[in-house]
Amino acid sequence: MSSTQQTNDLRNRVIFTLLILTVYRLGTFVPLPGIDPQQLQVMMEGNQKGLLGMFNVFAGGAVSRMAIFALGIMPYISSSIIVQLLTGVSDYFKNLKNQGEIGRKKITQITRYGTVLLATVQGYGLSVGLESSANLVINPGVFFKISTVTTIVAGTIFLMWLGEQITQRGIGNGISLIIFSGIVAEIPRALVTTFELGKTGAISGFIIFLIFILLIGTIMFIVFVERALRKILINYPKRQMGNKIYGGDSSHLPLKINTAGVIPAIFASALLLLPVTFSNFEFSSEESFLNLSSYFTQGQPLYMLLYASGIIFFTFFYTSIVFNPNETAENLRKYGGFIPGIRPGESTAIYLETILTRLTTIGAMYLTAVCLMPEFLIANYPIPFYLGGTSILIVVVVAIDTVTQIQTRLMSSQYEQLIKKTKFGK
Repeated sequence: MSSTQQTNDLRNRVIFTLLILTVYRLGTFVPLPGIDPQQLQVMMEGNQKGLLGMFNVFAGGAVSRMAIFALGIMPYISSSIIVQLLTGVSDYFKNLKNQGEIGRKKITQITRYGTVLLATVQGYGLSVGLESSANLVINPGVFFKISTVTTIVAGTIFLMWLGEQITQRGIGNGISLIIFSGIVAEIPRALVTTFELGKTGAISGFIIFLIFILLIGTIMFIVFVERALRKILINYPKRQMGNKIYGGDSSHLPLKINTAGVIPAIFASALLLLPVTFSNFEFSSEESFLNLSSYFTQGQPLYMLLYASGIIFFTFFYTSIVFNPNETAENLRKYGGFIPGIRPGESTAIYLETILTRLTTIGAMYLTAVCLMPEFLIANYPIPFYLGGTSILIVVVVAIDTVTQIQTRLMSSQYEQLIKKTKFGK
């Protein structure tokens, strides 16, 4: 592929990604049939904190508008969590993982089936919850339940398909970009809401200034950590083949502090949203539901503890999936590479695992701090959820990853062009 063709391919991928994200954003404004918009607005004004607010963030504001994408991509993420956990404990899923491309397709298929099942269950819970709210549903009954479940499941499946299309034909991870676009699109509205609260005197100007300083500091801290690398020196011995000597070079094995990226925050959020979805959508006045929801609001100890535990667990779990020290050590041994002072093979694997464990510990602490520290301040003031630590983390990390992928494609094109000039320029 020529340099011009690669440039055109990159441009087409960017345009395709933007078109898909535009379709997604339009879908978040298409309401479910049979909902009274005025009653919905009244109901949502008092339910923007806690897990319902978090659900609205991941759905790109579709929950507050009760759109066809109200469940967002969360059923797919929840299904992926379940499948990946089974991959670590089930022999059947382990065998599928070891089967290469065929096994990967089978796992993807199972994840899709799980998504449909979860979306159906959650869609039914949503329809029941909507009907339990007075005057919200214009014509409650069996037909409303069927139409709501069908629409919600179709919307979730369509989102899953859009995410896969972005991954295959666009730029970056489609699921992450969908969540990213939803948050970014709602941030301007969150900023306007915050300034309006300052004008009305709901919060002081100093507090708003303090929150924005905290957000800027959080963004800078995220960029610093995400760019940080632990480089391990790798040496390759000289080899003589015929009259020529090969090798004798050295390189570095880069290990990121946060190898798992933004996945732990998304997975932990999805895990918190899954068991209490129905209680949050019931909107009933029953004491049991109110008590349950009160424990899962910003600043509550149980919410913070479960969220932090989920982030730490998924940081270690996902890192173990992404990077295998034994496999890396075996590849180094196969190609003659070695770490100075460390024996090839098992000793190298132990050394890499030790470093990776330390880095992952730091990464887990970093993710927990970024996701939870801003929440303590926001929990005490009526600041929109979109300005929380989790939202900012997702936006910054996905933006960095997307820019990195674009730069990689551009550098690949320039490198290929340079090679051709060197080879044929004489």
